Amino acid sequence: MKPTRLLLVLCILGLLLTTAAVAMAEMVAVANDNVNLRSGPGTRYKVTWKLGSGFPLKVLKRKGEWLRVKDFEGTIGWINAKVVNRVPHMIVRVHRKSKKRINVRSAPGTSSRIVAKAYYGVVFRTLAKKNGWVKVRHEKGVTGWIKRSLLWGF
Repeated sequence: MKPTRLLLVLCILGLLLTTAAVAMAEMVAVANDNVNLRSGPGTRYKVTWKLGSGFPLKVLKRKGEWLRVKDFEGTIGWINAKVVNRVPHMIVRVHRKSKKRINVRSAPGTSSRIVAKAYYGVVFRTLAKKNGWVKVRHEKGVTGWIKRSLLWGF
């Protein structure tokens, strides 16, 4: 095989492996209310944030029973693996520092009836995904569809 062709094949293979790794990024959700996010991997480290049930987090690293995680705003910290689960959740990521709300609809599509509205930072349980829309349920019982681009999580 010619060197240029080999280089092209290796570049494509590298791109595919990188894309697969990003697609397989591990996500977790906080299992309870009032869970500590810490500055380091252990209880002796400072609590930097308190997280609520369902809050989605991306796992960056593991160290023993501790996970280094990142939230939808880019905040990084450590959380004990015993206080998270893999139940998929998403959080509203648009309209920060605004009173604007997003629509929760009866079916996927902008012509569907609005059943509720949600502010930045509201957490939903993920039920299904379809054509760029996510079916969600809020802990207060509201179920509906939200455009995927307005949310962060899994």
